[in-house]
Amino acid sequence: MHEEQYDFQIIYGKTEREKFEARFDEFPKGIQNLYKMSRVLHDGLWMLIPVDNLETLEAVKQMILIKKKPNRKPFSKEHLHLANCGHRCDLCVHYKGKTSFATEEMEYARTCCTAVYGDGDWSENCDGCHFPDCTVESAICRKGKGIDKCWGCDNYTSCLKTAGWPPKIHTQVITADQVTYAILPYVKGQYGN
Repeated sequence: MHEEQYDFQIIYGKTEREKFEARFDEFPKGIQNLYKMSRVLHDGLWMLIPVDNLETLEAVKQMILIKKKPNRKPFSKEHLHLANCGHRCDLCVHYKGKTSFATEEMEYARTCCTAVYGDGDWSENCDGCHFPDCTVESAICRKGKGIDKCWGCDNYTSCLKTAGWPPKIHTQVITADQVTYAILPYVKGQYGN
């Protein structure tokens, strides 16, 4: 971690490289250039990606999704609350409705958020988006663009209802559980959207 940026290291094996290359043109030029300059070693292609803007951060999120999914039990969809933005409100630490997390699991998610984003107010203060009066994007905006949900729009980046969310990543080292509970719930399409 530097004063002005965070560094992410991503290692791709052969299958992951093929998946990335199939989507190569979707990524920013900076990511494309890093990929071209990275060497393939015996255990994969290693990329150290400096992240100093939201475009690169969103690209890194997509690159993480290319990685093989770990063998983890999926989160319950019993109380699934899918917002117009494509995020699952029921997996968010700010959500105050019925959640897919058990109480202990929600506390663990908050612990992971603190580890990733630093000290913050993780109190439940959002009842999620309600489709008729969604505050993220208006129905007029969606209809004008020919899409039915905000997550289908190229201009959509993150949840605007909970101010300042997600915050900047605070830590240098992030564990797999911290990715599972504090980062991936806020990546559209990650958990059964």
